[in-house]
Amino acid sequence: MEHIETEIKFNLTDIQSLRKRIIELGADFEDRVFETNIRFEDNKKSLLRKKSLLRLRRDTKTKLTFKSEPPLKDDQFKTVMELEVEVNDFDTMKLILEHLGFHQAQIYEKWRETFKLNETTLCLDTMPFGDFLEIEGEKENIKKVASKIGLEWGKRITLNYLAIFDIIRQKLNLPFMDVTFGNFDKIRIDLEQYRHLIEAEGALRR
Repeated sequence: MEHIETEIKFNLTDIQSLRKRIIELGADFEDRVFETNIRFEDNKKSLLRKKSLLRLRRDTKTKLTFKSEPPLKDDQFKTVMELEVEVNDFDTMKLILEHLGFHQAQIYEKWRETFKLNETTLCLDTMPFGDFLEIEGEKENIKKVASKIGLEWGKRITLNYLAIFDIIRQKLNLPFMDVTFGNFDKIRIDLEQYRHLIEAEGALRR
């Protein structure tokens, strides 16, 4: 079913303290998984040009997701139109997409812990380039939960992880496109120096 996904992110300097804080607030732990994601594209880069995403994800399940821009944009939040379906076989689905003319454009990995709190989904994400909290839900609930946790609204991030990586890749002239822990094994990333580029308020001022 198609729906509008609404979320924001915050970069974390102390993920352990944040985890403790949301548990103290009564958040219900759901699971912790390792994700492998493949972003697909065609030879004309049609999806990228339309600001759309076709993704195959494997954790404890396999899901195929299509995301596109919503009818109305909102500078306060990251909003996308989303279609998602669970499939049984990661490798077979990958082959189907390739036979349909898509190719593997990018891989990205992530450790994700999921919690539920006040009608929102909280995801503690460890990316190869840093730790983040993602809050998904209705707009007012997102704001309330962010405030309860003690997060500064002006430091929210509305970019997706691949857009954040693209900023890092360009600034550091990284020679790779895949966002894997192996690729970042010997690279230290200080996201503090890129805050003005990735945080929503900084982006609005540019």
